[in-house]
Amino acid sequence: MGAKTRSAELLYFIKISLFCIFLLVQKGFWFYNIHYYNLPVGRILEGDNLMKKFLALLMAAMLAMALVTAGCGGNDEKQAGGEKLLRVGTEPSFAPFEMQAEGSEELTGFDMDLIRAIGKQLGYKVEISAMGFDALIPALQADNIDVALAGMSITEERKQQVIFSDPYYKSGLLVMVPKDNNDIKSIDDLKGKRIAVQIGTTGAFRAEKVEGAKVTAFNDNGSAVLEMKNGAADAVINDAPVLKYFLAQGGSEYAKTVGEVLNAEDYGIAVKKGNDKLAADINKALNELKQNGEFDKIYNKWFGEAK
Repeated sequence: MGAKTRSAELLYFIKISLFCIFLLVQKGFWFYNIHYYNLPVGRILEGDNLMKKFLALLMAAMLAMALVTAGCGGNDEKQAGGEKLLRVGTEPSFAPFEMQAEGSEELTGFDMDLIRAIGKQLGYKVEISAMGFDALIPALQADNIDVALAGMSITEERKQQVIFSDPYYKSGLLVMVPKDNNDIKSIDDLKGKRIAVQIGTTGAFRAEKVEGAKVTAFNDNGSAVLEMKNGAADAVINDAPVLKYFLAQGGSEYAKTVGEVLNAEDYGIAVKKGNDKLAADINKALNELKQNGEFDKIYNKWFGEAK
C-alpha cells in the first residue's frame, strides 16, 4: 500500500470520528439500563460533567487509534525527514564499481557515484545498504530495497525476475592466472582446472560450463583472488573491468589476465517487477545525465576516458 492511499484512509477515519462526536454532542448521548432476565448490563451516564468526561475519553480513544493506524506501514512511506527515499542495495567488493572508501564507512565507486547522481536528478535521498550479491534480487522481490546496483549483467534469466534500466556500461569476462603461469593462455586451457569465482556473477555461470573444472564460489572477488594467490585455485574468472582495476591497484605483482574478453555484456540497474514507473524515472534521469555531461564526468573519474 502506498503512502498516499494510507494517508487518505487515515484522513477519512479522522473525519468520520469527529463527525460522530459532533452528532453525539448535538443530540445528547445516554446509555439506558437494559435488563435481561431482570439483570442490569449497563449504567446510565447522568449529568453534563459525566457526559463531557465520556466524550473526552471517546475522542482520546479515537485519536489513539488514528495514531496507531498512522504508525502502521511506516516502511511503506519510504520517506526520510520529508524527502523521498531511494533504498539501494549493493555488494561492496566489486571495485571499481562499488567498494568501501578507504578510512571511511561510506561506499564509493562508479555505480555509487552514478546512483547518487540519479537520485539527485530525481529528487531522492539515496540510502545504500551492503549485502551479498546473491541476496540483491531476493531483497528487491521482498521490497526491502527499491534498486539493486552492483555491476549486474543484464541476462535473460534475470529479466524474468526484475526490470532492468537501459544499459549503462558494457563489460565482458576475463581469465586471471598467477603471473608465473605460462600454461593457461585462454579459457580453453581451463579444462579440468580449479577455478575461483564470485557467487551469482556471470563469471561463475561461465566457469560452470568449463569441462571437468572444479569451481569454487566466494562471496566477493577478493576472496576468489586470495584463493588463487594461495595456490588453491588455478584461475579466476570475473568481469573484465574488475580484474583490470585489481591489477592496476597492485595485483599485477603476482597475477595477470590471459586471452580475449569473453561474453560482451551490458550492466543495468535492477528494480522490482511491476515497478515500471521507477524504472522509467531511472531511465529518464540516466539519459539526462548523459545529455548534461555528468555521466561522462563520473565515467572519466573511474575509467579515465569519456564513454
